[in-house]
Amino acid sequence: MTDLPPVRRLLHDAPATCNDVVVLTYDDRLMRRKRLLTVQGDGFLVDLPEATSLDAVWGFELEDCRNIQVLAAEEPVLEITGPDLARYAWHIGNRHTPCQVEPGRLVIRADHVLEAMLRQLGAGVVARSEPFAPEVGAYGMGRPMGHDHGLDEGHAPGHKHVHFHSSHRHDDDDDEDEPDPAAEA
Repeated sequence: MTDLPPVRRLLHDAPATCNDVVVLTYDDRLMRRKRLLTVQGDGFLVDLPEATSLDAVWGFELEDCRNIQVLAAEEPVLEITGPDLARYAWHIGNRHTPCQVEPGRLVIRADHVLEAMLRQLGAGVVARSEPFAPEVGAYGMGRPMGHDHGLDEGHAPGHKHVHFHSSHRHDDDDDEDEPDPAAEA
C-alpha cells in the first residue's frame, strides 16, 4: 500500500488519463474530509472546503497530477415497476427517501417497510444489487436525504419548525414521523 499525494481539485470531466479508481457507496460519495483507498490499494486524502456530493464529479486530480475516477459501488436496492409509477414516486417522496427515477422504473435503497408499502400499493418490487444514484434536489444541489426548511420568517434560532404532510406530522429536528392528529379526527 502506498500513500499518494492529497487531492488538488475535483474533476467534473474525464481527463485524458485515468490512473486509478475509487468505488464508493451513495453515502460515501458525500464527503468533506476523508482518506480513501483506490482499487489498487493506494491511499490518499480528500480535504474539501465543504461537504460535497461527488455524484456529479468524474473524480479527483491529485497534487502530483494523477487522476482518480470515482465510481458508484453496487448496493442493495429495490427496483419498483408497475402501471402507476407517479403514485409510487409520490409515496416514496412523502417519506423523504432518496429515489433514482428512470423511464419505466424507480430505484430506492433496500428497505423492508417501504417494500411492503409499495407491494400493498400494487407495485412490482425486485431486490437488486447495483449502483445507486438518486435524483438531486429540485434546484440541482444537495442531497435528497431529508430536508431543511431553514428558519421561518420572524422565528429565532432554535425555533422548532413543524409542518404536516398528507398523512404524518414532521418535526425537522426529529427523525421520527408521528401521525397527524388532524387526520385522525
